[in-house]
Amino acid sequence: MHLEFKQVCKEFRGKQGTIVALKDINIHVETGQLVCIVGASGSGKSTLLRMVAGLDLPTSGTITVDHERVIGPGPDRGMVFQSYTLYPWMTVKNNVEFGLQLQHVSKKEANARVSEYLEIVGLTNFANALPHELSGGMKQRVAIARALVCQPKVLLMDEPFGALDVQTKEMMQQFLLQIWRQTGTSILLITHDVNEAVFLAQRVYVLTRQPGTVLAEVIVDLEDKQTLDVRLQPAFLQYQHDISDMIRSTLS
Repeated sequence: MHLEFKQVCKEFRGKQGTIVALKDINIHVETGQLVCIVGASGSGKSTLLRMVAGLDLPTSGTITVDHERVIGPGPDRGMVFQSYTLYPWMTVKNNVEFGLQLQHVSKKEANARVSEYLEIVGLTNFANALPHELSGGMKQRVAIARALVCQPKVLLMDEPFGALDVQTKEMMQQFLLQIWRQTGTSILLITHDVNEAVFLAQRVYVLTRQPGTVLAEVIVDLEDKQTLDVRLQPAFLQYQHDISDMIRSTLS
């Protein structure tokens, strides 16, 4: 899998004139990588992800997945939002299965895949539960399973844990790393949380704001992310400090 932004720009035209949201964006994600994008409010992070998902188009430049230009939504890209976007009248099983129905996957294969991914996210015993019966973390697990069950080439995540309390958020970050290692899925994740980005990512892109441009690409080389204790390591704290400084420099 090869996801690439090449000289991507995005402009919005309104009554007050043209706003340049993103300019000359060059980013790539390779097979099995977990890449994070960070930046201050107004840096165009969510706009960038919407374009990868095919929900919006760049003004200029190209976005490609395996050298095929992104011109709209497609099954090769799964999406997980901050809000859980679950259908409240559907059970957990039916929510996870929904995308497979749209792809006209056979009932037998759909049942097998749903069972597999419910087991991966630890929700087998909640297959018949409704969303209102679940905690916030469990709802986001359902959303992740629903995206992964369609076996996309890349999983796109927009502030996926931003609505969770601190303890649940840390638990979900560990859970995501576990899922990533288990499935080998390529992930592009947007976050405003530098601590989260350093904990999760192999590479972090730092954006300036309005227009959003790539200020830096940081390779995160930490030996062990199996436990939260890695956040206490001097190397982790240095990455966090350096990236936070970069973001602060874009605010002046």
